[in-house]
Amino acid sequence: MDYLREREGKTAHDRRSNEKKMALSPRRKYVPGPVIVGAGPSGLAAAACLKERGVPSEVLERSNCIASLWQLKTYDRLRLHLPKQFCELPLMSFPEEFPTYPTKQQFVDYLEAYAGRFEIRPVFNQTVARAEYDRSLGFWRVRSVGLQKKDGKWEGEEEEEEEEEETETEYVCRWLIVATGENAEAVVPEIEGKEEFDGPILHTSSYRRGDEFQGKRVLVVGCGNSGMEVCLDLCNHNAFPSLVVKDSVHVLPQEILGRSTFGMSMWLLKWLPMHLVDRFLLIVSWLMLGDTARLGLHRPCLGPLQLKNSSGKTPVLDIGTLAKIKTGDIKVCPAIRRLTCHTVEFVSGEKENFDAIILATGYKSNVPSWLKESQMFSEKDGLPRRPFPNGWKGQCGLYAVGFTKRGLLGSSMDAKQIAKDIERHWKAEAKHLTAFASLNSP
Repeated sequence: MDYLREREGKTAHDRRSNEKKMALSPRRKYVPGPVIVGAGPSGLAAAACLKERGVPSEVLERSNCIASLWQLKTYDRLRLHLPKQFCELPLMSFPEEFPTYPTKQQFVDYLEAYAGRFEIRPVFNQTVARAEYDRSLGFWRVRSVGLQKKDGKWEGEEEEEEEEEETETEYVCRWLIVATGENAEAVVPEIEGKEEFDGPILHTSSYRRGDEFQGKRVLVVGCGNSGMEVCLDLCNHNAFPSLVVKDSVHVLPQEILGRSTFGMSMWLLKWLPMHLVDRFLLIVSWLMLGDTARLGLHRPCLGPLQLKNSSGKTPVLDIGTLAKIKTGDIKVCPAIRRLTCHTVEFVSGEKENFDAIILATGYKSNVPSWLKESQMFSEKDGLPRRPFPNGWKGQCGLYAVGFTKRGLLGSSMDAKQIAKDIERHWKAEAKHLTAFASLNSP
């Protein structure tokens, strides 16, 4: 396709000046199948489903490994919060010997094996800076910035140490799959006086283990699953954590009568309406965990499943943190008003000294920063405008995987739908080209 090839200068004076000119414009690459942005579980699932249907793809990843969030930005004690059967990707189950709740490393091993089985080879260290649909051509232009080693040498030049240089590549494709997900960038809230605080303030994406906080007073901001688990980890490493609970939250037992709470909920929803399943979960939670409001953990008005369905807010599955709150090993605090040197002032007026602050404030989508499109994705939160289960497909060959707020199960559903839809277009185009070739053959 001549119009996709980069034009070469006709009047280059020498090799050095020609390379300088070429460096000013991006290298262009035509991709016959879709370009997938993101090599996390969602991107891998989409690539595998496409491969199974005979459709090739190109996966771009800004980091140097697959599942970079899991490998580089999660704490060591992390396990899957749901049983493995609800977290497996399409076409490949977890190994039987894996426990019900696989560890972080076991999940990474599973993803590495998954990529190997389906021969998914992402292009690493490629940060997509801009993706835009070119209506004049009917193609997506995806411009990425990456680092590559300088291996070219001028004739007669002495050998120098290997260096890296920034390069731009423009990928041209008919289909674009956004797989950067809901957790692309850390959410770091503005807190008055943050610059005055003398101790470290870090996001959970930088937290690994509690041993570095041994003997220290640590304030954890955020009461989701990560915040609760970090508090427990700090306790286990002899730190003194406190937990900021700003909003209402549903805390449920991880298992009910030896069966996962999530699995039981899915089973009950086959027979009962959601509000009755919510009532059942709240009654059982009260019997097993007690009244969480007495501990400072007030429940929302909507039930846990209704809240998840309407807002995407996930209930906390307790793995032992609540017991530490009951014994006083973890103190529950209200929202922060401001920080000073070593002191945190809460909205209640109470003041307390802390050595460190850990922000368990979650993540957000970064799609609006690079995708120049406003029909499918909201510019406000970077999520598809259409609610689940219809948010996976946009216009002009644009797709989204991993934005359902339903975890890995939702990603798998998206990946299957996307692969099926693209296969239909792929086969139709192949049939058209075959017919065209036969008409023009001698």
